[in-house]
Amino acid sequence: MNPTQQYIEDFGLFAEQIGLTRMAGRILGWLLICDPPHQTMHELVDALQTSKSSISTTTRMLITFGMLERVSLPGERRDYYRLVPDLWTSSMERSSQQFTGFRKMADRGLALLADADPERRQRLQEMHDLYTFIAREFPQIMERWQEERKTIS
Repeated sequence: MNPTQQYIEDFGLFAEQIGLTRMAGRILGWLLICDPPHQTMHELVDALQTSKSSISTTTRMLITFGMLERVSLPGERRDYYRLVPDLWTSSMERSSQQFTGFRKMADRGLALLADADPERRQRLQEMHDLYTFIAREFPQIMERWQEERKTIS
C-alpha cells in the first residue's frame, strides 16, 4: 500500500473511532489531499476503489452532516463533491452546541437528584462543571483561532 492509500485507510479507521463510517473517513481523507479539491463520483470510485453505491450513500450522509457539498462547474454537466468551506471551524461550532446540550442535560439530572446524596450527584456535577467551563472558554478559543488564521493567511 502506498503512503496515499495508507493515509486514506488510516483516516477511515480514525473516522470509525469518532462515530462516522470508515467510508466517510476515506472520502474525507481523500478530499483533504486530492488535486483538484473537488471530485466527481467516478473519480471518488476510482480513487477509493469502491462501488458507486457506497460513494453515493456516503456522500449523501456527509452532505446531510454539513461536511461535504455537491457543486457544479461552469460548462460541465457532472456534479463534483468537495469539503465545505471552513469545515473544521463550522464543525467546532456545531460541537459547541453539543457542549450546551450536555450541560443542559446535566442541569436536568442535577435537578432530578436535588435531594440525593452528593456521591450520587457527583457524576452529573462533574459533567455540568466540565461543560460549563467549555461553554465559557470556547468562544475565546474560536476568537483566538480567527485572529491566528488572519496571520497565517
